[in-house]
Amino acid sequence: MDEFSKAWRTGKAERSARISFASPELLWKVLTAKRWQLLRVLCGAGPVSIREAARRVDRDVKAVHSDVTALLNAGVLDRTEGGEIVFPYDAVKVEFLLQAA
Repeated sequence: MDEFSKAWRTGKAERSARISFASPELLWKVLTAKRWQLLRVLCGAGPVSIREAARRVDRDVKAVHSDVTALLNAGVLDRTEGGEIVFPYDAVKVEFLLQAA
C-alpha cells in the first residue's frame, strides 16, 4: 500500500514488463534450466558481453551464445548499441495456472 500511495502522490508508478507464453510447455522450452541459470547471473548485472556471461555461468561461449540468441528472439534479453547483452530487470516473477482438465 505504501508503494501505491507513493506512486499516487508523485504520479510515478513503477513500470513492469510482462512476457507471456502460450503454454507452460512453451515456457519451459524457452526457459530451460541452463537459460534460467544464465538469467539469474544477468539479473541486475547490467550490460555484459556474451563471453563474460559464459564466464559467469562457467559454460562454453558457443553454448551460451546459442542460449542468448534464443532469449533475444523470445524478447527476454536485450542487446545494447555496443553489442552487449542485458537482462534489464532486477527481479523475475513466473506465474502460471494449473487447472483440472
